[in-house]
Amino acid sequence: MSIQSKLLTVGDVMLSAELTPQTKSTTMLKEALELMDQHRLGIVCITTYDSTLEGIITDGDIRRMLNAVQKPIAALMSDDVINHAVREPKIVSSMTPLTEAITLMGSKKVWDLPVVDKGKLLGLLHLHPAIKAVMDAS
Repeated sequence: MSIQSKLLTVGDVMLSAELTPQTKSTTMLKEALELMDQHRLGIVCITTYDSTLEGIITDGDIRRMLNAVQKPIAALMSDDVINHAVREPKIVSSMTPLTEAITLMGSKKVWDLPVVDKGKLLGLLHLHPAIKAVMDAS
């Protein structure tokens, strides 16, 4: 690995807040699924009105929930998204070395990490652009 790739930070590669799928805790689960589809990512970040991260929900979380909950799908889709969210997700700072973030993603088997500084959502680190940035810097 080159020195240049070791100098890259999460902030160099992350999706900005504007490109990160976000919703509020009272959004219906169906709307969160629609956001995942619109952004072509398997994650939605749940934030307050001042951009504080409250949790995340992923397509995998929804799949596991559908297998576990004995409730009609139509009823689930009208639930508030926060009812099924991960309330304490793994996060990274914008200053985290990119290689460290990729290692965390590998160990936790996740494709996306919310980027949070001082409790506020700044964006999202997606695995593919992160790996591409490291490879391009090598």
